[in-house]
Amino acid sequence: MRNGYYQRNLDTQYGRIEGLLVPRDRNGNFKRSCLPLTNASSGWLEEAVIKMYQSGMSTREIGKFIERILENAYSPTTIRHIADVVKEDIEKWHTRPLHKRYSVLYLDGLYVKLRRETVEKEVIYVVLGVNEEGYREILDFFVGGQESAYGWQEILQNLYQRGIKEVLLGVFDGLPGFEEAFKAVYPKADVQRCVVHKVRNTLHRVRKKEQFEVAEDLKLIYRAPNKEIALQMFQQFESKWSSKYPREVQSWANEWDILLTFMDDPSSILSVIYTTNAIERRIKEIRKRINPMNSLNSLEATEKVVYLAI
Repeated sequence: MRNGYYQRNLDTQYGRIEGLLVPRDRNGNFKRSCLPLTNASSGWLEEAVIKMYQSGMSTREIGKFIERILENAYSPTTIRHIADVVKEDIEKWHTRPLHKRYSVLYLDGLYVKLRRETVEKEVIYVVLGVNEEGYREILDFFVGGQESAYGWQEILQNLYQRGIKEVLLGVFDGLPGFEEAFKAVYPKADVQRCVVHKVRNTLHRVRKKEQFEVAEDLKLIYRAPNKEIALQMFQQFESKWSSKYPREVQSWANEWDILLTFMDDPSSILSVIYTTNAIERRIKEIRKRINPMNSLNSLEATEKVVYLAI
């Protein structure tokens, strides 16, 4: 039975329509098909908010921009609620099935300021895979805590459960225990320590006036055409620098095998597997989105920002 009307305002890209009369029935069964269930907008606003949020605008900036268009204030909290529509997409994305076999997995992380009562730096783990056809894709990310080999092992186990059963090569930096964590999940895979990270770490321990010379000598090692010549170049490097920097030279000797794994592969792909540059370029895009923010105010907000950047 009819039970009168109630009023609704509707925000559109052309401005606000005020005083719309929406029919009401006594049993509450009537569902309108032309207008949204809420009072907010006709759908364009949610899409616009997500696009602006994705491009790097803060919730406060988005609210001010919409206020100028609609002459109606939208608080940062309202903007966050509108952006929450991606939460369901994030959940589906985190649980989507993955291919059985990946040629390469690149693993790296970045730190962000995250608020949980207090603001502290926490890591975002990111995994990039190269499938059998040679295409790259972000497989997953995980937010929280301090980076550790145990954290990476949990993420790899999750990827295994979602379908990745075979991996040829894992590429990552020199985090202690990383190799063992990777091998625990993918024991048949080869592992490659990022050479660029290793060079940077070495140069940080070298006097500034000698950094360029040491870098050029190291380049002769990892850009050698094969392992035999690389070993010869290392022996020259060792005889030249071991008296001045014994620990730095010894660290290369200790990690020789994991640093030069890439030399067992075809020469056409060596330049893309001896370093984590492939994933660092993606992380740079995520960082570009996060940097305008002083800190991220919750775990959910961080996930939304990273997902939309990806």
